[in-house]
Amino acid sequence: MSALLKAISTNRGTEEELGGQMSFLEHLDELRRRLIRSFIFIFIATSASWFFSDRIYAFLAAPVERALAEAQRRQVPIAGHTGTEMISAMNSLKENDSGRYVFAEETKLGTSLIPAGASVTARVLKDAEGKLALFTDEALFAGNTVIPKGVRLPVELATASESYSGVNDKLIVTTALEPFSLYIKVSLYAAICLSVPFLLFQIWGFVSPGLYPHERAYVTPFIALSSISFVLGAAFAYYVIFPPAAKYLLGLGTDFRLLLKANDYFDFIILIMLGMGVVFQMPAITYVLARIGLVTAGFMARIWKTALIVILISAALLSPTADIANMLLFAAPMIVLYIISIFIAWIFNKPRTTT
Repeated sequence: MSALLKAISTNRGTEEELGGQMSFLEHLDELRRRLIRSFIFIFIATSASWFFSDRIYAFLAAPVERALAEAQRRQVPIAGHTGTEMISAMNSLKENDSGRYVFAEETKLGTSLIPAGASVTARVLKDAEGKLALFTDEALFAGNTVIPKGVRLPVELATASESYSGVNDKLIVTTALEPFSLYIKVSLYAAICLSVPFLLFQIWGFVSPGLYPHERAYVTPFIALSSISFVLGAAFAYYVIFPPAAKYLLGLGTDFRLLLKANDYFDFIILIMLGMGVVFQMPAITYVLARIGLVTAGFMARIWKTALIVILISAALLSPTADIANMLLFAAPMIVLYIISIFIAWIFNKPRTTT
């Protein structure tokens, strides 16, 4: 009898250590609750992101607009009388320098609408704050209005070298409702990115009942490392992977007039950024699994051939083109991350214990 009671007591202790046994319906109920919390959090984050959607749009559109401007820019060598002529950036202008300013796109200056291609003599002068700015040096006639001499022109000399605006470098929309739906989409994607720590916490909360009490303490490093890894992956895609890919793709269309739909572009860049954000989770997940004792460096080294095939397939799916160069551009960071993960598993691995 005492042996039976001891066995029951031991079994109860094991259940408590594992967080208790849950039935299938209890698992479904727990999953439902965590999904509802996640949806509510994302909805709140989407509502907050809406107020910044125009800035987020401008940030995400910058790489393709720059690549589009470069793809359609005519490359002509400088040839002058002396052979020493140089083109300087706007931010190199000095006070009292003058020249002819050309409006690259239709611009509303005050109440006057200036058509693209209009020009006016301009001079560099100091504004009321003592900063150099560009002002009209003659009257500009625009329709039924006259813009007098001394009006400030819409150009920032301090950042003019980074400007790439032009007539044909903007993304296009095809319906009146598309800008609204696009900003909603931008807000939603931004909300998902902001919600990553909360979503990871919900995932951990769902799987943690199957872990021992000491293993649940890894929730903080898991969420912190995964969140940082997600940001690094998205940034890597935005700054490193996407610019050369966009330049290559748009370079193929030099014989055409390139009109890119904003909706298609954002689906494309968000797929790349979210995909790389997920890929960069590899070291963080490996760290947690190694600490728990579910993954070892030896195991990861033994399956390297299978891992390589999975990486190449993933790179082919994420890559916007089928050429080898772009696919390797996506596969290379994955391979490096897998090697780093092996070292992480080797350093932090320990056998799984109940205490």
